[in-house]
Amino acid sequence: MSGGGTEPKSCYPQWRRLHRALDRGRPLQESFIRLVEACSDPSLSMDRWLARLDSSRWLGHVKAALSTACLAAQCLDREDCKVLVHGAEGTDTTLLVTALAQLILDPSCRSLEGFQALLQREWIEAGHPFHLRCARSAASHGRGKQEAPLFLLFLDCVWQLSRQFPFSLEFGEQLLLTLFDNAYASSFGTFLCSSEKERSLCRVKESTHSLWDWLNQPEERHKYLNPLYSHNPLVIWPSVEPQSIQLWQGLFLRWIRPSQHLDEAWEEIQRLVEGNNSSIKEKRLSQSLPEPTAGTESGR
Repeated sequence: MSGGGTEPKSCYPQWRRLHRALDRGRPLQESFIRLVEACSDPSLSMDRWLARLDSSRWLGHVKAALSTACLAAQCLDREDCKVLVHGAEGTDTTLLVTALAQLILDPSCRSLEGFQALLQREWIEAGHPFHLRCARSAASHGRGKQEAPLFLLFLDCVWQLSRQFPFSLEFGEQLLLTLFDNAYASSFGTFLCSSEKERSLCRVKESTHSLWDWLNQPEERHKYLNPLYSHNPLVIWPSVEPQSIQLWQGLFLRWIRPSQHLDEAWEEIQRLVEGNNSSIKEKRLSQSLPEPTAGTESGR
């Protein structure tokens, strides 16, 4: 191994190395802070606000993450190649790329249970240091040296996928917001510590409750479902053109733009979908029932 986590190409003569620079650590944290500051200032004019949004470079990070994940997915799906994702310690941008690539390729990861399993496998068990990366919020005056919103960047990318493919993910925005909130401050132990070893030493499983168990309760589960969901077995290729990457307003503007009307609209959509499904079931049931016979009629 040479410095910077790279190895000479001569060690892998049959491999093709594709380098994609993804910011992490301080550059990503500073970008997040600038974005939050811009979104928290309602006094800005539109031109000034757009300028600050652009200077934060946050949407550029979203585009870079999705582009890199698409590259990995393309190698697997279209070129039938094996892919090794290698980035520094392997617990930050590596997990970002591998998790997004699986979401793009594998429809099972787009179900509510499959997405939870993806997070458990690719972020929690793989050793993303939540305790260090999510120590404080962007609004905090204190800034830890190892803070970086990698998990938030992943959630933002997932939101971009859900916006571009509104029927393909079984879960909705509310789940992503809940995951963001719990990554930074939670009543559950799911995102505690920075590795499986730490969680074992702290007896997290024995002394705390699981966020997944709470989300999967019948009275809670329906809150996080996408009423428009329809199983899509195909690969979903997101557009990474500048006009396709949008600000996640439901998160970054939720403190200054009430979501009441949007929430009411989603509740109405859910009510209409449930009513339509009930009508379809009743119609199918009536069609499956046998027609009354002549003997039955005469017997009456």
